[in-house]
Amino acid sequence: MNNDAIIKNVNDIYDEIVEIRRRIHRNPELSFEEYETHDLIVEILERFNIKCETVAKTGVVAHIGSGQDCIALRADIDALPIHEETNLPYASLNDGKMHACGHDMHTSMLLGAAKILKENEHLLDKTIKLIFQPGEEKLPGGASIMIKEGVLDNPRPSAVYGQHIYPGAEVGKVLTCVGPIMASADELYWTINGKSTHAAQPHLGADPIVCASALIQAYQSMMTKFRDPLDSGVLSVTSIHGGASTNIIPDEVKMMGTMRAFNETWRKDMHLKLEAMTREIGSIYNCQIDFEIRKGYPFVDNSPVLADRVRKKALKLFGTDRYEEFVPKMWGEDFSYYSQAGESVFWFVGVREEALNDMPPLHNSKMAPEEEAMKIGMSMMLSVCFD
Repeated sequence: MNNDAIIKNVNDIYDEIVEIRRRIHRNPELSFEEYETHDLIVEILERFNIKCETVAKTGVVAHIGSGQDCIALRADIDALPIHEETNLPYASLNDGKMHACGHDMHTSMLLGAAKILKENEHLLDKTIKLIFQPGEEKLPGGASIMIKEGVLDNPRPSAVYGQHIYPGAEVGKVLTCVGPIMASADELYWTINGKSTHAAQPHLGADPIVCASALIQAYQSMMTKFRDPLDSGVLSVTSIHGGASTNIIPDEVKMMGTMRAFNETWRKDMHLKLEAMTREIGSIYNCQIDFEIRKGYPFVDNSPVLADRVRKKALKLFGTDRYEEFVPKMWGEDFSYYSQAGESVFWFVGVREEALNDMPPLHNSKMAPEEEAMKIGMSMMLSVCFD
């Protein structure tokens, strides 16, 4: 299928895919709870005469074509625990849940590509594996579970392609890069147990708030003194809770945070250093600290060959002014498990209206991507299926 045919087919089904997207958007479901979304995906695939099966309880996998080579297209299907504030006519009907990361669009774009691929199956020289994946937003990540349950087997794809909407670029833009594109993401949890006392007599207790402050300062120093300045890495303490009075030093402080990295060796070394530093500072301040590192997703690593292929496809489809090199972000994405399993590439599709200089970012209650961007995403997914 040539580029003109791809664009025509996408335009022909666009209105149908918009309706599917809005239907999904109205009914967001949280990670590993996407039962109705699963059923809708199955219903639509069956309407398109595409056989499918369930993987990881709420995930769906399907195949189109029968060529010896196989490539996979992946979309995530879960929503976030966010109360929507877009005032859109198709806003979330599930209070406290919202597709604020664009997974409704990812799913809809893959469904649109699936319909066109099925209608043009006779033109395919390969097998296309469609992966509708649950639980991207929550550890351990739906990708890891689907892979364990064999989603990359029978047949095994030679390449896995994935995409994500991006409010940082206007509609029509496609962005990717070679190598690391998104970071590893670890969750950090602390419970600092001290000894409560009157605030006027701190010497009679053990102050977990001062201990917490010392920890935060030490961690920031560690980020600069134990990391090559040319490597990217960040540790952010994002939550701290303790105490309820002006004159009482509390027994306990709880903290949460995250650590991000592109270097796996440094990441492992920092885990050990964080644990050692935490013990030492706890001892200095006479506090017992329960510290947990929940190891999250690895970094997403784009294959140079596939990233170059995506770049060339974007240039041929849309022209030189519509492709940009993506500046890697310290975001996390469980697409990384596909890149660990074999050759893969991840790209971004701009969703900001051209008239806007700025728009609410991902994971924001007011994030409202421009639906026209789905034409770009569907076209890109189709283009990588044809040589």
